[in-house]
Amino acid sequence: MLNRSLFAKKPRFEYETVGSTPAEAESIPMPEKATFFLKKPLDGSAVLSLKVGDRVKTGQKISPFPEGDACIVSSVTGTVSSIAAYTGDYGQTCTAVTVAVEGEDDFDDSFGKAMDEGGVEAVKDYLACIPGAPSLELLSNPDSSIDTLVICGVEKDLLVATNQHVMKTNITYMNAGISALKKITGAHKTVIALPQSLMADAGGLGGASGVELRVIDTVYPAWLPRMIMKDIIGKPVPADKTCEDLGVCFISAEAVAAVGMAVQERKMPVTKHLTLNGKNLEQRMVAARIGTPVSSVFSAFDIPLFDKDRIIVGGPMTGAAIFMEDHPVCPDTDALMIQAGADLPEVSDTPCINCGECVRICPANIAVNMLVRFLEARQYEDAAEMYDLYSCVECGLCSYVCVSKIPIFQYIRLGKYELDRIRKEEEAADV
Repeated sequence: MLNRSLFAKKPRFEYETVGSTPAEAESIPMPEKATFFLKKPLDGSAVLSLKVGDRVKTGQKISPFPEGDACIVSSVTGTVSSIAAYTGDYGQTCTAVTVAVEGEDDFDDSFGKAMDEGGVEAVKDYLACIPGAPSLELLSNPDSSIDTLVICGVEKDLLVATNQHVMKTNITYMNAGISALKKITGAHKTVIALPQSLMADAGGLGGASGVELRVIDTVYPAWLPRMIMKDIIGKPVPADKTCEDLGVCFISAEAVAAVGMAVQERKMPVTKHLTLNGKNLEQRMVAARIGTPVSSVFSAFDIPLFDKDRIIVGGPMTGAAIFMEDHPVCPDTDALMIQAGADLPEVSDTPCINCGECVRICPANIAVNMLVRFLEARQYEDAAEMYDLYSCVECGLCSYVCVSKIPIFQYIRLGKYELDRIRKEEEAADV
């Protein structure tokens, strides 16, 4: 029998907030190699327009596949050393291009020339590869009806302060980025979501750019997009809809600043800022070239890695574990975290005991105890139709409080992925 009340107080988590004088980002040395992921899978029979031995420049757009618009932008100067298939989460494959780095940068001027000839509209494919990884494909889709652009000066997870740091230190670039994004998207309204601690610093954004500043509560998970939609925008997102379906698109503060830097400097930004959390939760703000192996980040700060240590991309609630020290810093890598092997949380296949903790803590009021049963049985369609799978905001609180140590959050993500995969296969079969 549980030795506590069934109406125990919910755990309360506060987001990391940047103080009045945040530390400057610590730049790490240029890596010996850099790897870039291209979402398109590598077809062994395809004839590539990029070969091992080819030299690439810093800021150069690379399109390995002659057909299609899939591209990457090199953050370094060097020679292509490998082009290989890479398998990520859920067995998804992509193409990994690795470059052996030269000592000095040789900047490519194609981006600047394209800007001078066609303006910001001519470089949208470049901008999809900048730090922050904005979804410019969505933003520039003529069939979309984006009316509101929400700039997130906040993070999606705990123990992360990357976007807040960027907002505090890049106001000029932020203004330039907002102006450029208005041209690209045609959005009529711009909202910047930020904590109270950044209101004084962000005053220049509201005045110079005509945007609306909205303060968000610091209690997790208030900074997740669907929570912002409900609490700040006033448009709760139905289970069968996305934020974009309601005319709202989210973009990170770092992506906005990177767009502004690219437009003003006429060259591609190639450095990613990220929050590094060590084993004892010592925290640093790090600046590293996109493509840098995570092992190089750890080595730069003398953080040793031992057997059974866990490397996490992201924060403690929603981050994903990776299993290769050569995994690169990607445009959307906002945080890295290491958990010592002895401190790893337990995971179990113990059946749900129906304690109700997950139901009480769920911000979307989902019957999580029933949902997880269907997900465990791989009955994904029933999970979506009967127990609100798509209402989940993906905060991870259910896994945190689970008495049986069931990895509920991972089951939820897998269920959504599988349903999306099935839908795409059905659509392809109908073509």
